[in-house]
Amino acid sequence: MEILSKSTKDTKELAESLAKKIKPGTVISLEGDLGAGKTTFTSYFVHALGIDKRVQSPTFVILRKYEGENLTVNHLDLYRMQGAEELLDLGLEELFEENGITLIEWPGVAEHLLPEDTIRMKFEYVDENERKISVQNLD
Repeated sequence: MEILSKSTKDTKELAESLAKKIKPGTVISLEGDLGAGKTTFTSYFVHALGIDKRVQSPTFVILRKYEGENLTVNHLDLYRMQGAEELLDLGLEELFEENGITLIEWPGVAEHLLPEDTIRMKFEYVDENERKISVQNLD
């Protein structure tokens, strides 16, 4: 699936639509350049799941957890990760085993560890207000 998001409203609608389809245990990879909309999407997604928390980029802390009544969302940013050993020390594989949803920005370094059924999203900057968002592995 591919959409052209012409505004944050379009991105919010996509996040809300996906939140209705996603089940605990799902991993979502978020690829795209800085400013492409990965964290904005994550914020809308977390809120669509009924978790009323302020969503911030985890760039400097690597992992942020947003806990709701019956669900935890793990939000990772692997931009500064250098290799597999750091990912294993982080406990990445254990996060996938939890009964939550994991969203990963800059997932490239973890590609070999991601579950086969990872939903892959790619955010491409078109202009100041528009983004092309591709979604793969969404059943």
